[in-house]
Amino acid sequence: MRIAVLGAGAWGTALAISLSVNSNSSHQVTLWSRNPNHIAELASQRVNRRYFPAFPLPDSLRLTSDLDAAIEAAELALIVVPVSGLRETLRGIAAFGKTIPVVWGCKGFEAQSARLPHQVAVEEYTNLAPWGVLSGPSFAHEVAQGLPTALTVASHDEEFARNVAAQLHTHRLRVYSSKDVVGVETGGAVKNVISIAAGICDGMEFGHNARAALITRGLAEITRLGLKLGGCMETFMGLTGVGDLILTCTGDLSRNRRVGLALAAGHPLPDILRELGHTAEGVHTAREVLRLSQELKVEMPITKAVCSILDDGVPARVAVETLLNREPKTENY
Repeated sequence: MRIAVLGAGAWGTALAISLSVNSNSSHQVTLWSRNPNHIAELASQRVNRRYFPAFPLPDSLRLTSDLDAAIEAAELALIVVPVSGLRETLRGIAAFGKTIPVVWGCKGFEAQSARLPHQVAVEEYTNLAPWGVLSGPSFAHEVAQGLPTALTVASHDEEFARNVAAQLHTHRLRVYSSKDVVGVETGGAVKNVISIAAGICDGMEFGHNARAALITRGLAEITRLGLKLGGCMETFMGLTGVGDLILTCTGDLSRNRRVGLALAAGHPLPDILRELGHTAEGVHTAREVLRLSQELKVEMPITKAVCSILDDGVPARVAVETLLNREPKTENY
C-alpha cells in the first residue's frame, strides 16, 4: 500500500520507520513535513536527530515538504500532526481534490471548540472518503525501536477499520479494529490530563498506593465523560482506555507525566513547556475537557484540580490537598 504519513514529529517518524521496516506487506511510505528545512535535514542526514538520533530512516522512506506530492500517489493518509494542526491538514487534503482515505493519530480536544478530531473531520472532510482514528498505548520511541505495540483503528465504517487494521498490522505492531470512534478518541484525549495529575502525585512522592488510586479514579472520569458523549464501556476497559492511561501515567517517556513532575517541583508552566520541547497535549486539552464536563454536568474532580494548577496558578500541593479532602462517597463510574 502507498501510505502518506503527514507530520514528521516523533509519532509520525516512528510510524514511518515501523511501516517501512517491519511491515509484512510491501508499503511505499512517504513522510511529509510542512517545514522544508526539516525535510532537507532529514534527507541529508537520513535521521530525525531531534526525536530519534539512534534510528536511521530507512532507505525506502520518501521525504517531501509538498503536501500535494505526498498525497498524489497515496492510497491512505496517516495524519500525525497535533490536534491544533488537524483542521488545516484536512483542509489541505480536501483542497487537492483527490478522494483519499485518512486516519489520524492525534489525541485531544480542539482548543476553543472542544471538538474531538472526528468532529473536525465531519466539518472539513465530509463525504469525501472514509476516515478513522489510530490510538492506543504507544510511546513513539518504542515503536521506532521496533518493540511490540498494540493499537486500535476505529471508524464508523467497520469494513474500512478492519481493512486499515490489516494493512497496518505487522509482526511488531498489532492493530485491532473498532467502530467506537467517540470512545477511542475520548480515552486518548482525557488520559493526557490524568497523566499530568499522576506526574504531580509521583513528584510529591505520595507513593504507589496514591498513584494506583489516582489512575483508577482517573479512569472513572474518562468513562463518565466518554459514556456521556456516546462511547462504549468496553472501549474504556481496552487498549485505548485503561491501556493508554496506565502507560501514560507510569512511563517515564510520557510528556504529560513529565509536565506533572515539573509542576510538583514548583517550576513555572512556560518554563516546563519550553524545556520539554515537544507538544504535551494534556496542557491544552485540560481546559476543554473541564469546560465540556461542566456543560454536560459530568463530575471530573481530578481534571478540575489539574486545571486549577495550569490555568489559575494554584500551587500543586494546595490543589492536591483540596482533592484529597473531598467528602467520601460511594465508589462508582
